[in-house]
Amino acid sequence: MRGRGDGGSKKHLIPTLCLMVLFVGVLVLFYGFLFGSRGQQGSAALEYGSRFSKSFGWGADENGEVGRSDESVFSQEAGGDNVIVKSFPVCDDRHSELIPCLDRNFIYQTRLKLDLSLMEHYERHCPQPERRFNCLIPPPPGYKVPIKWPKSRDEVWQVNIPHTHLAHEKSDQNWMVVKGDKIVFPGGGTHFHHGADKYIAALANMLNFTNNNLNNEGRIRTVFDVGCGVASFGGYLLSSDIIAMSLAPNDVHQNQIQFALERGIPAYLGVLGTKRLPYPSRSFELAHCSRCRIDWLQRDGILLLELDRLLRPGGYFAYSSPEAYAQDEEDLRIWKEMSTLVERMCWKIAAKRNQTVIWVKPLTNDCYMNREPGTRPPLCRSDDDPDAAWGVPMEACITPYSEQNQRDKGSGLAPWPSRLTTPPPRLADFDISNELFEKDMEIWQQRVDSYWSILSPKIQQNTLRNVMDMKANMGSFAAALRDKDVWVMNVVPEEGPNTLKIVFDRGLIGTVHDWCEAFSTYPRTYDLLHAWTVFSDTEKKGCSVEDLLLEMDRILRPTGFIIIRDKRPVIEFVKKYLAVLQWESISLVDAETNTDSEEGDMVFVIQKKIWNESLKDSE
Repeated sequence: MRGRGDGGSKKHLIPTLCLMVLFVGVLVLFYGFLFGSRGQQGSAALEYGSRFSKSFGWGADENGEVGRSDESVFSQEAGGDNVIVKSFPVCDDRHSELIPCLDRNFIYQTRLKLDLSLMEHYERHCPQPERRFNCLIPPPPGYKVPIKWPKSRDEVWQVNIPHTHLAHEKSDQNWMVVKGDKIVFPGGGTHFHHGADKYIAALANMLNFTNNNLNNEGRIRTVFDVGCGVASFGGYLLSSDIIAMSLAPNDVHQNQIQFALERGIPAYLGVLGTKRLPYPSRSFELAHCSRCRIDWLQRDGILLLELDRLLRPGGYFAYSSPEAYAQDEEDLRIWKEMSTLVERMCWKIAAKRNQTVIWVKPLTNDCYMNREPGTRPPLCRSDDDPDAAWGVPMEACITPYSEQNQRDKGSGLAPWPSRLTTPPPRLADFDISNELFEKDMEIWQQRVDSYWSILSPKIQQNTLRNVMDMKANMGSFAAALRDKDVWVMNVVPEEGPNTLKIVFDRGLIGTVHDWCEAFSTYPRTYDLLHAWTVFSDTEKKGCSVEDLLLEMDRILRPTGFIIIRDKRPVIEFVKKYLAVLQWESISLVDAETNTDSEEGDMVFVIQKKIWNESLKDSE
């Protein structure tokens, strides 16, 4: 019996050992890949931050390589056909307005525990990769190429945004009116029924600005309009050489930002909730709230303090609301408490008339330093970075000015339009010389001239309106477009140098963003996307470049254009997806040799085809 038992054990031992060896081998491969990729991702992020000269696009890195040398999908692409092209189905029609990181259905399905009183349900909550739709967002049935600017400021195709509830809800305020197959915007608002242009002139008159022009001879250039509605205020500011960041959440007035962007007016989906807005400190000369329905007194005035962080020295807050003029008990209480709060914040009333009050911030830190000890709100901690703005919780504290602001008794910025090309004082925060700043402008002017020579056979003067620079750095791409009738959303990736404050100091607008996630905008809102090394950077972080392609397709309008400036392996990778995405190659050229481009850089121009029903039927 014992001998038989030993023999049976030996027979079973060999297969058992084989299985164990196989299992251990799988573990080694799995964890080797997992920890290896994580380590490479961390080193890539460190590399990005330490090579600031490379971020300008005219300095080479040490080895000239793109992405991860051993696992890069672009390196595989260089080897031939060993990359399997994924297929992207067309999403269901009910997802035609999907905003992945602002999707209420996602919040409901995942049962996120959010505080509705703090507006957390209107903040960004992005799905993990395994929960993403990975499909092409279809336009609504009958979609038309948008009406061109400047006509689009006043009318859009109803079929492109088939929502008329705001026209009925706000019919007495002249927000919008349905007329046949169009939606028309008379320029009214909750507090300016007779037109935004008259209201804007009245604000300028209250401040005694020359010729009732709110731009104050170029001193007011960037404006923040919170709770903007359909952005008529921002739309009418453009004729005064003022550019506004119009902000509203995807709330009960849903589609208001979609209407703004369809009109060709700068706008962004966001909310004053628990996180800082994605802008650096001292970005705006004026903030505006017209019946924005925000409780400014909550949480020790934390939302008003966020506005304070965003306003420049001497900046204004124009507030049109019942609290400013009504005489009922509740409004009087709110006005009294709000007046006390802003006084402790060192704001003063610059003007008050009828329905509107305009406060002004101090030019220096002197008032803050002279407050009684223990006065609230306190000054922010000395180690607080006032420019950190991606996923950073708000704090109920006052952001003091920099030494430069104190010395210059203000921002020290040139008036517009000189501001666009004058080196701003905050260049010193990055040790960037005036010469380097001017060289950056020169290089991008040459590059944009080259882009337009490629695009010119395909576009007319008013073909493009909403433009996004997906990696803006100092905003020189946008500056080179100053003679075009376009506006540019300058996106500064959150993992790189926080140069967004330079963008704002030049009189431009933009936002911080992480391209591993979806952007806070509706589908079909941009006419041109400029992606300079965005694919290489995204892949270095270990994020999906296929997801990036889908996101670019989501936010690009049919017939819109993409300019990719990157290494040849990146371009070859993207080329394989053109048919799947219904994109068309327009031009592929070597990068300009006279702009200090890195060796091997290519410029790839793509156009998104117009959708039709047969495409959806064929999927």
